[in-house]
Amino acid sequence: MVVTFLTKSGGFLGPIASLLGLIMNGIYEFFHLFGIQNIALSIIVFTFITKTLMIPLTIKQQKFTKLSSRMNPELQKIQAKYKGKKDEDSLRRQQAETQAVYQKYGANPTSGCLPLLISLPIMFALYAVINRIPAYVTEVKVMYESIATELAKIPGFENVLVEISKGLRASTTDLSNTNKIIDVLSKFGTEQWSLLETKLPQIAELLNQIVPNILKVNNFFGLNITNAPGWGFPNILIPIIAMALQFVQGRQMTAQNKGNSKDPASSAMSSMNIVMPIMSGVFCVTLPIGIGIYWIANSVFTIIQQFLINKYMDKVDVDEMIEKNVEKAGKKIGKTSSASASLQDLAKKQTKSINSPVIEKERDSENIDSTNHSDTSNDKSEPSNPASISEIANLLKNRNVEKGDK
Repeated sequence: MVVTFLTKSGGFLGPIASLLGLIMNGIYEFFHLFGIQNIALSIIVFTFITKTLMIPLTIKQQKFTKLSSRMNPELQKIQAKYKGKKDEDSLRRQQAETQAVYQKYGANPTSGCLPLLISLPIMFALYAVINRIPAYVTEVKVMYESIATELAKIPGFENVLVEISKGLRASTTDLSNTNKIIDVLSKFGTEQWSLLETKLPQIAELLNQIVPNILKVNNFFGLNITNAPGWGFPNILIPIIAMALQFVQGRQMTAQNKGNSKDPASSAMSSMNIVMPIMSGVFCVTLPIGIGIYWIANSVFTIIQQFLINKYMDKVDVDEMIEKNVEKAGKKIGKTSSASASLQDLAKKQTKSINSPVIEKERDSENIDSTNHSDTSNDKSEPSNPASISEIANLLKNRNVEKGDK
């Protein structure tokens, strides 16, 4: 059984979840000023705000994807050229040619992963906040806390909670403090509250005062967001809508990247766009409705966001983007824009050798010996017409050393 704890998330995600929790608490209190107390509405607005904050990362990812459509054919030729070659010299040449391609387009191999590495912790922290609403929303916690405090005064209340909580995603192994009791109570639906009132009549009056407010806060068009949808109607509509919207989202991404249909990564993504919505729909049946609402809100916003970003990306000139990338890369390594352009020209010249066959190792050895002999006899003279990746790399390295000496 999957267990969720509604006390604050700790560890690596703790600081991120705390920050997002402050946003959620602020949204709830804002609506509270107008007499609106609803967690589902807060989750929807919360999702829109956090997705908006992540737009720069999304645009960065889309730009790298568009740039990859230019680079991938050359990278695939390099992979095919050195396929099956595991010797050190071939691996070195493959790495050098690959680096030359990235240099030619002013791209960083890790730039495509960076937005994902940043967004993943944020995404997990989002789940932590939504799954632990009482830990982050003060007004909601106060409701549960008043009941938990009275429960703790009743001898043997632990056995009652254990019995009532069977089948719920909550841990009843430790009920030693108020927060642990709230962990369990926050999972209660209408049925569990009724059972608690029946088994512990001494707090019935308190429950009659507070539970209606808790149910109102957790209500979403007649559905209790703390309950799992199950397979019954109308609850099952939440997983169905969540799954359908993720299909639309996946088709939208596939249409945007249709130019890369021969790319294995693109084919894998197309398969994922079919499998993932189905899996999320199945998970949504067993998870609280609040998570399903988050998925729906996230998909709706992502579809709108992607539509607008696609319109923006259609106007982006790839050649201009490459030129800016090269200039930016040049500035990072302390070079002038003219030197950067020269570096790009060298990279473009070198990538022309991608289609050439791999030189046999014996012939490479002869060329290396000849080059070494020439270097020794001519002191620091440079080859006038460098033909290999290694010669280009050495040429650039020697020039940088000479500049440093000066």
